Amino acid sequence: MAKKKRVKFMITAFRDGFQSAFGARVFTRDFLPALEAARHAGITHFEAGGGARFQSLYFYCNEDAFAMMDTFRETAGPEADLQTLARGINVVGLDSQPRDIIRLHAELFKKHGITTIRNFDALNDVNNLSYSGRCIVEAGLKHQICVTMMELPLGCKGSHTAQYYLTVLKEILKEGIPFDSVCFKDASGSSAPSKVYETIKLARKNLPGKTHVHFHTHETAGTSVLAYKAALEAGADGIDLSLAPVSGGTCQPDTVVMWHALKGTEFDLGIDIEKILEVEEVFKKCMEDYFIPPEATRVEPLIPFSPMPGGALTANTQMMRDIGILDKYPQVIDAMGEVVARGGFATSVTPVSQFYFQQAFNNVVFGPWKKIAEGYGKMVLGYFGRTPVAPDRKIVKLASEQLGLEPTRQSPLDINDADPKKGIPAAEKMLGAADLPASEENIFIAATCLEKGIAFLKGDVKIGVRKKGQAEAQAAQTNQPSPGPSQQSAPSASAERAPQPAAEVFAPVPGVLTRLSIHEGERVAAGQALAVVEFMMMDNEVVAPREGTVDKLFVQAGDRVAARDRIAVIS
Repeated sequence: MAKKKRVKFMITAFRDGFQSAFGARVFTRDFLPALEAARHAGITHFEAGGGARFQSLYFYCNEDAFAMMDTFRETAGPEADLQTLARGINVVGLDSQPRDIIRLHAELFKKHGITTIRNFDALNDVNNLSYSGRCIVEAGLKHQICVTMMELPLGCKGSHTAQYYLTVLKEILKEGIPFDSVCFKDASGSSAPSKVYETIKLARKNLPGKTHVHFHTHETAGTSVLAYKAALEAGADGIDLSLAPVSGGTCQPDTVVMWHALKGTEFDLGIDIEKILEVEEVFKKCMEDYFIPPEATRVEPLIPFSPMPGGALTANTQMMRDIGILDKYPQVIDAMGEVVARGGFATSVTPVSQFYFQQAFNNVVFGPWKKIAEGYGKMVLGYFGRTPVAPDRKIVKLASEQLGLEPTRQSPLDINDADPKKGIPAAEKMLGAADLPASEENIFIAATCLEKGIAFLKGDVKIGVRKKGQAEAQAAQTNQPSPGPSQQSAPSASAERAPQPAAEVFAPVPGVLTRLSIHEGERVAAGQALAVVEFMMMDNEVVAPREGTVDKLFVQAGDRVAARDRIAVIS
């Protein structure tokens, strides 16, 4: 009998599994027994952070991501290969960063026990991988460079074929970006297995013979095991697997499922299946109190038509639950196809998947293309790099008009380096204003998490982790709609004396009030920024409708608000 080929695999349960099942909202202490069990079962390669698991710890868990990485390393052992996910020049956030923050990212992750960084660009713009990749290698980390994949909506063509992915790979090789391995990353799990096979086959022919080739997908569209089998048969060396209860559905295939699927083939995972089953029992016990959204556990046949990544799907539905608008989710997913088709075919993986979702949401709520989401608009205008094909000219024109920006071909790195609101000096200024120490870690937290990072460092974070029995209570924290005029409190004496009628200021959208810049009794000018409501990771500025004095405030920073909730009265 011929010797079986050993398939290398990374366990994604403690990063992508958490992101895909729980919107990345998991306390570190809760999963450590499962990580320890996995170590004792002989697993040595783990995804340990990055992606949404960086910001989410500060936003929802009141935890430090760097402390989490330190604890992960201590638990997994000194020999484990701990890998994180980076979004090219966006590193671990939705917005792109200047060169100094990109370099600091690599240095800090090395400092806190990481050995490998998987590095991708959602636009497949190789220019966005070059500097970030060199920083990773120069920091002493292994660099797994990515080509991102998806299936285009019906009727679309011109990109996301095997030949297109080969072109991207050849550009990486021509650029001379240093890397230790190559990953073909399909975050939406929408690529047809036949395309996966052809892509890996072409890559094998064009890469040096001993290059490690990895393939990543999700079960969201129901074809992940077939896609993994196709990748292995085409010459891939490694795949990503998860562990129950965060496997299947929006997550990676379960390790036990893949072990079963490979029985009788030339491939072998090299695991002790009894020990893996024991790990999963420990893990299920660890997670038994967590609320798993039903959409995280099922296959969604419509994903190939509206490619929403598993790691973004539940993050978005959790936010929609938080603010009581989950009923709009089917309409938003249905609207995504057009948004992808007219946006230049950037791969639907964070941050672009969030741009697509935000724009689809705006199209549903405000009317088609009435409100261009900032991230989507900047993408089609070229501020994040070059999209695979040119975006629809009408959408580019609308984005330019609504955002007040001209299309650009300038390097995003050069744009960000020149932006006084970005980089280490800007982060130091934020920390200084809050009377916080400017350690390297704090600088990076401030640069990538902005006001929410400062709130964490000041101890002002409200927990947003959903556990069973708490989900309804958390949802109920959203403010109720404003009462009608007959129920509202009478105007104050100062309002009665005002030469103009008192002006009420309302929340424009539901969400979280992340910033409140005024206090009662303060004099404000017409158009002055009063507050910011974060809605589906978009900042919506609330401005004064006229000049006057803030007579009454109804909210404070950190409150959840519904659309049309009263923010203030100006007299």
